[in-house]
Amino acid sequence: MPRAILTATFSDADRLLQAVRAVRQENFPIYDVYTPYPVHNMDNAMGIRRTRLPRVTLAFGALGLFFALLLQFGAAVFDWPLNVGGKPDNSTLAFIPISFELTILAGSLATVAALFLRARLYPGMRRNVIVGNTWNENFVLVLRRRDASFDICRARSLREQHGATSIEEGTAEL
Repeated sequence: MPRAILTATFSDADRLLQAVRAVRQENFPIYDVYTPYPVHNMDNAMGIRRTRLPRVTLAFGALGLFFALLLQFGAAVFDWPLNVGGKPDNSTLAFIPISFELTILAGSLATVAALFLRARLYPGMRRNVIVGNTWNENFVLVLRRRDASFDICRARSLREQHGATSIEEGTAEL
């Protein structure tokens, strides 16, 4: 379903950051901000909270560690017990390298999969380019109009006050 969007292009990062803060104070829904390089404090200005991907990494890393220890212990004690110099069957020092590797493998693969799912980057996904020239030297603020209470004139004047070089209205499937 196409939705109305408003895009404003700025000449530098400082003006964009001031405009994002002002638009957020007025409770306009910010869809996204496009910049040619990372801008310090932009996440805070947009109100983006911290990611939960480290929790996924920790959970699946612990699961990988548990699986590695279970696999090695089962093989060394139950399936194939070997008496090597009178040492115990469940020598945990021998289990460390494989446990470490499976912890890292499970945590990293789960993190990448969760990132792709959360960002909706799965195969077959159509990406819409909202503003065609954002990858050069432009700083672009995109607002999404969700309902009739969205005041287009107020949003346009806010962005003009903060030095937008161009303001465009359009539609996109978001």
